Amino acid sequence: MRLLTINNVSIRFGGPPVLDRASLNIETGERIGLVGRNGSGKSTLMRMLAGELVPDTGGVIKNGDIKISMLPQEVPDSLTGTVYDVVASGGPGHIELLKEYHGLTARITLDGSDGNIRKLEHIQQRLETSGAWHYHKDIETVISRTGLDENAEFGILSAGMKRRVFLARALVNDPDILLLDEPTNHLDIASIEWLEAFLLGYEKTVMFVSHDREFLRRLSGRMVEIDRGALISFATGYDTYAERREALLADEERHRREFDKNLAKEEVWIRRGIEARRTRNEGRVRALMQMREQRARRRDSTGSVSLNIQQAEASGRLVADAMDITFGYSETPIIRDFSTTIIRGDKVGIIGPNGSGKTTLLKLLLGGLDPQQGSIRLGSRIRIAYFDQLRAQIDDGKTLRENIADENDMVFVGGSPRHVVGYLQNFLFSKEQIVSPAKKLSGGERNRLLLAKLFSTPSNVLVMDEPTNDLDADTLEMLEDRLVEYTGTVLLVSHDREFLNNVVTSTIACEGNGNLQEYVGGYDDYLRQRSPAVPEPVRKRKEQPKKETRTKEKTKLSFNESRELAELPQKIESLEEEKRQLAAKLNDASFQTRSDAKTINDALARLEAVEAELDAAYTRWSELEDLAAKLNPS
Repeated sequence: MRLLTINNVSIRFGGPPVLDRASLNIETGERIGLVGRNGSGKSTLMRMLAGELVPDTGGVIKNGDIKISMLPQEVPDSLTGTVYDVVASGGPGHIELLKEYHGLTARITLDGSDGNIRKLEHIQQRLETSGAWHYHKDIETVISRTGLDENAEFGILSAGMKRRVFLARALVNDPDILLLDEPTNHLDIASIEWLEAFLLGYEKTVMFVSHDREFLRRLSGRMVEIDRGALISFATGYDTYAERREALLADEERHRREFDKNLAKEEVWIRRGIEARRTRNEGRVRALMQMREQRARRRDSTGSVSLNIQQAEASGRLVADAMDITFGYSETPIIRDFSTTIIRGDKVGIIGPNGSGKTTLLKLLLGGLDPQQGSIRLGSRIRIAYFDQLRAQIDDGKTLRENIADENDMVFVGGSPRHVVGYLQNFLFSKEQIVSPAKKLSGGERNRLLLAKLFSTPSNVLVMDEPTNDLDADTLEMLEDRLVEYTGTVLLVSHDREFLNNVVTSTIACEGNGNLQEYVGGYDDYLRQRSPAVPEPVRKRKEQPKKETRTKEKTKLSFNESRELAELPQKIESLEEEKRQLAAKLNDASFQTRSDAKTINDALARLEAVEAELDAAYTRWSELEDLAAKLNPS
């Protein structure tokens, strides 16, 4: 059954229309994934459907008195009260009476005073008389379904739990259409998987905006794209949509080239000499005028972001070596007895629940924190570029141009000067945006600005803390390609499962109670290795303690030790090259699709063996160099 029709709607905020005579039908029980480039109008469409915006022309036609609720992209931190209070505020009326009833219930549980009991009975009678009692039961049902504690204080909850509270708030009216704007932002993987399971069991209509391709893949029964103001519907899941979209864009480009070629011919014809103008066909002239008007109205596609990471001089082969490190706050360790070695060119993903220590681990590995136990040795010539998930490096009061180059006109890209305006246009910012304050940017545009700032700084170690939030699929895929090509080291905290699968060569999982384990490959590889068998760490540093070396009677390295020390760099170089080739093969989608399970598993096993050999080689190299330094202090 049709629930709602978007009929020839247009909305403009200056510049080209965000929605331009757009139309769409929404049916009962659909799960619609809404996609489009950053700034294309996805949130605008959601707000219009929720009744927060009125279109300039056209309208939204509802089938009867249907109810629509929305989970906004940003959950306000300023709200106070309990989970019950926040959820109750999403419904109609009686809020103060319900809050008073809920507060009395909690107090009676604690003291059981007769006065409170009599007052509670009076309020309950008023609730029943007013019809609000049923709403109270609905609130309790939704809170139970979403696994929340109704008495918890909203203000102290994690970002992920706050989003769950707002989901309950949107559900409490039992909406016919549930709108979710970037529901996975700031959620850890466990919370994303909970939300997926919840929505798969939800029977009403859902429309959601998401940058998470795995989330779209698992949930979408229909895809709708906003492209240059139009709403284009694909009655397919995400993967088929992506294939058809590529074919449509190629077909559109072919038609446009043919149109432009014909227009150029007609322009030549009408500018011919006197004889041609005397005999020209007036119908052909009118057709040319129509072609000119059609070309003037045409909106070209936005194009793709141009990402180029500026690489500094290579760091030393060793980037960081952590041995049995422990760190915690108060008496609770969040990292306990963890060891790892990060070598130049490694691309390491870090995953785990919010608050499990991912950012703390980054700070330890980069020397920003000292471990409370254990040791960390940092390599040489390290130049770090840091992508902050809170976007604190962006000054909202400054223009985009000032954020990138301060008062300068030029930035250096690849050692060559580039005008800052042209550089920012490569990141799809218009000239108007470039001279406007950063506070006007959407979430995705802020991310693009931070990428522009980050990639204008030469680096050999990229640290990226949740870089994928709000980025559209095209920009995500471009970022993936650039990170794979990057010859430096990448440390990546992310909850985007596909992004991890496509980029990282190993994954450190923060598994709770201070336990960290490292696994070969991306997120799917991590799942395969940890379940159901006992996890097998990438590097077994604890099982391979340093050999005890006697130095009392020695004055120099033995012949065999000297030869071993001389040969180790070439051995390490060879192992690193084999590791690079194996990682590239495993990250190649064509290898994954053409190869059988045994071939893939053999490649994974060899990569793990190479990692272990590299670890042993570096450990031995370090031992011999330390010994040589002790025997020959000069």
